[in-house]
Amino acid sequence: MPRRGKVAIRKPAPDAKYDNELVTRIVNRLMLGGNKSTTEHILYEAMGIIEEKESKDPLSVLAEAIKNITPVLEVKARRVGGATYQVPVEVAPRRGLSLAIRWLVKSARARSGRSMGEKLAGELSDAFKGQGATVKKREDVYRMAQANRAFAHYKW
Repeated sequence: MPRRGKVAIRKPAPDAKYDNELVTRIVNRLMLGGNKSTTEHILYEAMGIIEEKESKDPLSVLAEAIKNITPVLEVKARRVGGATYQVPVEVAPRRGLSLAIRWLVKSARARSGRSMGEKLAGELSDAFKGQGATVKKREDVYRMAQANRAFAHYKW
């Protein structure tokens, strides 16, 4: 982080198939070892599975799933007088999207299944329906923030 000025936020280039920046961000988060074409293939496979299973547009399912797992509140540690408090803070939209994508990929990797495409499709369809590990993670973070409401006055 620079001491002066602001960091220019770079927008990712939209992907080739769906012409969508959200798809590119998910591909970049999913990617291991710089194998972007392999990662794109995995995501497109997952989108194809979703299209078959849900019989809806996969981009709308993806957008709704991301909306369902994006957090509203989170807790941040603040040190006040030698004690550390978990202070609830609102999540900025960009950070919320980053957290949602990170949790989605982590939950998909932890799932049992045949291929990564199937695991990702399963996690996306669960998030679309409002269930699954990623939605549970968002609810746990929200519950933690609600439990620590008493320390909200330490927010600065």
